[in-house]
Amino acid sequence: CYHYYLIGSSGINAEYGVGSRMLCLRLGRSITGREFLKNCIKSSSQLTAHSEIVGLGWANDLENETKAGLSKDPLMDDIVNYYFNKAAPGCEEECLKHVRRGSYEKSLQLIRGTLGVIKPCNDVLQISFPIRRESGDIETITGWRSQHSHHRTPTKGGLRFSNNICLDTVNSLAKINSFTSALIDVPFGGAKAGICINPEEYTTRELEKIVRRFTVEIAKKGFIGPGIDVLGPDLGSGEQEMNWIADTYRNTLGSQDLNAYACVTGKSRAMGGIHGRDRSAGKGLFLTCSLFLDNADFMKTVRSIPGVFGKTIIVQGFGNLGYHTSRYFKRAGAKVIGVIEKDCSLYNPDGIDPDALEDWFAETGSVAGFSGAQETDKNLLHEPCDVLIPCAIERVITCDNVDEIKAKIIVEGANCTMTPMAYEMSLKKNILVIPDVIVNSGSVCTSYFEWLKNMKHVSFGRLTFKYEKEANEHLLNSVQTSIESLFDTECPIVPTPEFESNMSGASEKDFVNSGLSYTIEGTVNDVCDICKDQKLGLDIRQACYILALSKIVTAYATAGYTFT
Repeated sequence: CYHYYLIGSSGINAEYGVGSRMLCLRLGRSITGREFLKNCIKSSSQLTAHSEIVGLGWANDLENETKAGLSKDPLMDDIVNYYFNKAAPGCEEECLKHVRRGSYEKSLQLIRGTLGVIKPCNDVLQISFPIRRESGDIETITGWRSQHSHHRTPTKGGLRFSNNICLDTVNSLAKINSFTSALIDVPFGGAKAGICINPEEYTTRELEKIVRRFTVEIAKKGFIGPGIDVLGPDLGSGEQEMNWIADTYRNTLGSQDLNAYACVTGKSRAMGGIHGRDRSAGKGLFLTCSLFLDNADFMKTVRSIPGVFGKTIIVQGFGNLGYHTSRYFKRAGAKVIGVIEKDCSLYNPDGIDPDALEDWFAETGSVAGFSGAQETDKNLLHEPCDVLIPCAIERVITCDNVDEIKAKIIVEGANCTMTPMAYEMSLKKNILVIPDVIVNSGSVCTSYFEWLKNMKHVSFGRLTFKYEKEANEHLLNSVQTSIESLFDTECPIVPTPEFESNMSGASEKDFVNSGLSYTIEGTVNDVCDICKDQKLGLDIRQACYILALSKIVTAYATAGYTFT
C-alpha cells in the first residue's frame, strides 16, 4: 500500500472548463499502487478528451505513456516521455506569454502542435560493420546516432560504450541533451551516439578501429560535422576516442573543412581541447547543487540548514564525475562520508579524502583496501546523509527501495537514476531531487566553449592577455606619478594580491570558470522562478522541463516551419 499520490502538473486554461491542476490527484487519503495508477490513467483520459476542443499533439498516446512511465521497471524512453507529458501543460502556460498567433485558440494550437513535433527524435541512424579482432576473429559491431531536435544546429551529444546500450537509451539521452542545452541557452540541438561493446574487452588497437570506422560510417550519412552534428565523450569513452574521431573526420570527409576539429569536443589540449573539460561535469554538478543548497525556501522544506559547509555526502560511482564532485564538495567544507563502487563500498563518518582515494584507485584499479575508510557490506544508498549523489547507472532508485532512502537531497549525477514512481514518492516525502537535466549542464556548457574555440581558431584570452596586463601596469604607474607630483614625495602604489593575480586579464581557465558559473547561476535562478510562479514546490524537474520545452517551442514558433 503506497501512501503517496502526487503526480501534479500545471493544467489547461480554465476558460475551457478544466482545472488549473488537472493532473494533480487531490485524493487526500492513502491509496494502493493500483488505484494510484488507475487515477493517473483516468486523468490522462480526461486530458485526451479535452484535446478535441483544441488539438493536443503531444498527448496522442497519453494513457499508455503514463502507465509505462509509472510502471515498476520503465524503459528510459518511458521515463523521459512521462516527465515530458507532466511538464507539457505548464509549458503551454509559459509559452502563451511569448507566442502569439492571432486568437488564444490559434496560439494554443501552435504551441501544442510544436510540442508534438519536439517529442520524438528527428533522425535516427543504426549501423553495423565488421572488424577483425587481433585473434583473427571477425566481429560485427552495432552502433546508433540519434538527433533529437534541430531547433538549433549543430546537434550535440556524446558517444557511449556499453553492452547495455540500445536504441531506446540512445533516443532518451538525445532528448535529455536537447532539454539541457535549451535550459542553459546553449545553441545546440540534442543528440547521442552509442556503440554496443564493453571497451574493457578490447585492446587499444581494436578500440581505435571501432571508433574510426564508426566515424566514417556516420560521416557518410551526414551525422557528423562542425555545423551539423558534434560528438563528445560519455560513459566508456574519453579524450583518446575523441582525438581519433577528430583525426578521422579531418582526413576523410572533413579534409577540405577549415573547422574540421570542431566536429567533436572533449579532445586533448593538443588537438584543440579546452582547459577544464575533464572536470567540468563535476564542477557543474557542484555549482548547481550548491546554489539549490543556498536556497532558504528549499532548505526549510527539507529541514536542512542552507549552505554546503558541514553537509554529509554519499557518492555512488567514483569515476571522473564522482571524483571531481567529491573534490569540490570537500573543498567547500562538506564531508564525503561514503563512496559506493561496483566491487566495494567505503564509509568514514569523519570524511574520506577524494584525492587520496583517487591516487589509490589509479594505483590499484579498485577502491578496495583503501586505508582512509572502512569497507562495509551495508547498502550506503540507504544510510543517513544530507546529500546522496548517484553518479553511476540509471534506475538505481525505484519504488522498491525509495522508502529506504534517508538522504534529504538527491542529486542525479547520472541520467534517469530514479524511476518516475520513485520520484513522485520522494516528493511526497519532502526529499529535494535535483534532476539530471540541469545537473549535467556543466559538461554541455564547457563543450560549447570548446566548440567556439575551435570555430574561432584562437584560444580564449590569447589576444588580450598581454595587452590587459600592460594596461593595468600603466594605470598603476599613472596613479603613482600623479600622487607623487601632487604631494612631492614618493608614494609607491602596491596592488592587492587579488588585483595582481588578475592584472594579466582572463586566461582560458578564467573564461571557462566564469562562463560556467554565470550560466549555471542564471539557469538555477530561472528554474526557481518557474517553481515559484507555477507553485511546484520541490518539483525542480518539472520546472526544468517546463523552462526547456518553452524555449524550444518558442524557437520553432518564431522561426516557423519550412515546407508545411
